[in-house]
Amino acid sequence: MDNNVTTTTTTGTLGSNIEYGKYLDCVHCGLCTAACPTYLETGDENKSPRGRIYLMRAVTDGRLELTDDVRENLDTCLDCRSCETACPSGVQYGRLIEPFRMDMEHADAAAGADASQSWFHKYVLYGLLTSRSKTRIALFPARIMQALRLDRAMEAVGLTKLLPGKLQRMFKQLPRLQSNLPALPEHLPAIGPPRAKVGLFLGCVADAMFRQTHWATARVLQHNGCEVFIPRSQGCCGAMHYHSGAGEPAMEMASQNAAAFDLDQLDAVIVNVAGCGAMLKDYPEIAHEVASEDHALRATLEKLTAKIKDISEFLAELGPIAPQGEIKMRATYHDACHLCHAQQIRAQPRDLLGLIPGLELVPLPESEICCGAAGSYNLTQPEMSDRLAKRKYENIMSTQPDAVITGNAGCLLQIQSEMRQAGHEIAVVHPMDLLDCSYRGVTPPG
Repeated sequence: MDNNVTTTTTTGTLGSNIEYGKYLDCVHCGLCTAACPTYLETGDENKSPRGRIYLMRAVTDGRLELTDDVRENLDTCLDCRSCETACPSGVQYGRLIEPFRMDMEHADAAAGADASQSWFHKYVLYGLLTSRSKTRIALFPARIMQALRLDRAMEAVGLTKLLPGKLQRMFKQLPRLQSNLPALPEHLPAIGPPRAKVGLFLGCVADAMFRQTHWATARVLQHNGCEVFIPRSQGCCGAMHYHSGAGEPAMEMASQNAAAFDLDQLDAVIVNVAGCGAMLKDYPEIAHEVASEDHALRATLEKLTAKIKDISEFLAELGPIAPQGEIKMRATYHDACHLCHAQQIRAQPRDLLGLIPGLELVPLPESEICCGAAGSYNLTQPEMSDRLAKRKYENIMSTQPDAVITGNAGCLLQIQSEMRQAGHEIAVVHPMDLLDCSYRGVTPPG
């Protein structure tokens, strides 16, 4: 590894808050390398899980400075946690890389170079995308441009190239926005005999860009005998902040969400976005990392986390009512990283899709390899994100599908963008979009 760089950060107490035994759990066997997207792309040991663990431990021990080179190797980690699935020793990689990133953020702030206060982090990632209402307002001009096809004209004549780099990528990632649906009501009754009372988590970007999927999820729950509650006071899950090293505001959002749901009256709180679900389930561990002395906060978050269920996980446990509407379609399913690796949910979405009459589900090569979205990664690490998107696209096209199905908003954005840039108008949808159509006996949108 080349350490001849101009910038270093004093290690000080970097990594000292991480339980040291978590580093030692890694025996450097290398089985994780075959599952790591960045290692598969580069073949660079420093961009493998065991390599990054070695780097973090060396910095913590004071044997290595946090140079630009070391930081780059850590920053290119997608935190997809595929290494956790592959690891025979049970290494909790997510509990290493995330708190270490928070320490890097704190070190930068102390040195007067706080990355989280860049214009992009402050006004876009934190200020805009973590707010449902602000994001929907910001998308209003995009809806008009798409309706008039001005967005495609702008791309054709190259006007989008005048935007700053990250805003160019955001423009490129925009999905074909559907009609401006109203917000879900705070309460929806069960259809048929009541079987459960559930809350529905809305998140931020997902509700702004894929509100139709929230409506579909709510209707699927209703068709399965669930009374659905959608409290207005819920907010962003905090993943955008936490994954970029800003733990304290993430915990403020966690507290807001715990207070929003009447947990004593609900059987479950349903999440249909894999990244949000993984974050919500990790709240107690994150609270320990961020505010280890606040035992009351951790107890509150543990109560919420005990109720969190991915929609496919919940329906599988409840026992789904089979839909009757036929959907004649050849589709392939991409495993969202924070569903299959962070939550270990794989069979349930496929089993639910298997209930839809006429739907042919074709296995996807490298289904569990990250598509390169990874929250804001496709904005902050564009080169690696594009490489992984291309790899995913090639695997998808090998299945000759009519549609691609995945259970995460980031994956939906990344894959549909790659498809569109390649000139393929293949539908990219959430499992609940298809289930809802089958329950209602309607044709899925193209």
